Amino acid sequence: MNLFIVVSASISLLLAILIASLHLLHPTLYFLTWKKLPHSSSSLVADLIIRNGVIYTSDDSLPFVNSMAVANGRVLRIGNNSFVQEVAGYGTQVLDLQGKVVVPGFIDSHVHFISGGLQMMQVGLRGVKEKEEVIRRIKEAVQSTKPGSWILGGGWNNDLWGGDLPAACWIDDVTPNNPVWLSRTDGHMGWANSVALTLAGITNLTDNPRGGTIMRTSGGEPTGLLIDSAMELVASQIPEVSIDDRRDALQKASNLALTRGVTTVVDMGRYYPGMSADLSWEDFTDVYLWTNAISKMKVRVCLFFPMVTWQRLADLVNKMGHSLSQWVYFGGVKAFADGSLGSNSALFYEPYQDEPDNYGLLVTEPDALLNMTSESDLSGLQVAVHAIGDRANDLILDIYSSVASTNGMRDRRFRIEHAQHLAPGTPSRFGKEGVVASVQVADINPLSGIKMAVKRTPPTWNDAWIPSECISFEDAIKGYTISAARASFIDNDLGSLSIGKLADFVILSTDSWKDFAETASASIEATYVSGLRAYP
Repeated sequence: MNLFIVVSASISLLLAILIASLHLLHPTLYFLTWKKLPHSSSSLVADLIIRNGVIYTSDDSLPFVNSMAVANGRVLRIGNNSFVQEVAGYGTQVLDLQGKVVVPGFIDSHVHFISGGLQMMQVGLRGVKEKEEVIRRIKEAVQSTKPGSWILGGGWNNDLWGGDLPAACWIDDVTPNNPVWLSRTDGHMGWANSVALTLAGITNLTDNPRGGTIMRTSGGEPTGLLIDSAMELVASQIPEVSIDDRRDALQKASNLALTRGVTTVVDMGRYYPGMSADLSWEDFTDVYLWTNAISKMKVRVCLFFPMVTWQRLADLVNKMGHSLSQWVYFGGVKAFADGSLGSNSALFYEPYQDEPDNYGLLVTEPDALLNMTSESDLSGLQVAVHAIGDRANDLILDIYSSVASTNGMRDRRFRIEHAQHLAPGTPSRFGKEGVVASVQVADINPLSGIKMAVKRTPPTWNDAWIPSECISFEDAIKGYTISAARASFIDNDLGSLSIGKLADFVILSTDSWKDFAETASASIEATYVSGLRAYP
């Protein structure tokens, strides 16, 4: 099963068993007042009080309370009804939860946020289970597209229609006058029609680029599928998305996130193997800076930038600090070790069963990864590296160990994005070496991800898949809250409903914590950001 998802959103479940050494740094007692915290206020009157609920704080010092007060967008008090009511005053809004469960706002620890929003404006193929439906949607898009214009989209997953990989010939007849480019759900494979291949100059004589593969027929002809860095051959021909479209994409992605209870995302940017490192920086300047400046941010973002641009980020952090505002945080830098399982490009010790000569792709040379990781770390930046296969994960763990030994001990919180397939003995290294395992499940849906982590029962299955790897309900909740915040150095502001932290929280449909913990089932009734209702 390919659990790695990019583009529209990827939910990160940070396995507590692998980061046991990463404990909470600042538990806060419930009776502390606002003035005793860094985020002080001259007034102790609450703007909002929520009461008569089951409020899970994700703070081990006081995990459950039934009331909470909010002032100036931050948690003012938590505790019982009478204690919290003391800070009520003229103008305080009071919300009776009527027993409903409240949890901290969820944090999605690995998304490509603007890419996801753009896909919502293109041909959507996520979840499509039949080849004929894929072709129908593309044919429908042709009818509303001018000849010569690109038809873009993605989210397709060949596993859903039996495993057969698509080819240009599937859609050539319905797209004779339009170039087509459709990215796979994992973002590591793209599907082009023959018009797009011609525009890109891809023929049977075209060599595979370093870190990428042009899929070919037995006769050597390109099939229309490009893997990892080979995708740039077509992607470079696509006109740049307008600034207005990218700004709209941010709003669309934010609105979707809020419906799922997600109040913060860690955005890895529009950066994939072979793609330009400038795209993430253009989005920062054109989209995030602009939206923040006009106070239109709806969801908090923690931004990661391509590791090849580490010096640029280091200069920015030295100038502005680790955040632009309470909406935009500077996370760190990201690189790629290998590809993905679904595109047979994840790097393994063993070959792929259907390709006995294929062990996957090494997307970035180890020496380059080592040097960039060391330089980024010395500059004080957090480092995250994508690794899917067991060999790729061991490679990155070895690099991290070497850098930590050379550069000296500090709280660096190295991350491995996905950590999907691990060799025996490798899981324990994460906890011992203080490395965050940032593990994804499909779709931007924390409640679904929590249930999957606890139950491990795939859709249409009756029994759990490898039940020994199920984690506890509390660890799963923390994976989307305090553990996710700590994994990105944003736990001083986010991740738990602790006094002084930003008041991001979600009201769930259930009024029984016991039932919620046993079934891991609920729905989102309302999402609040800074104590203000953001959804519905």
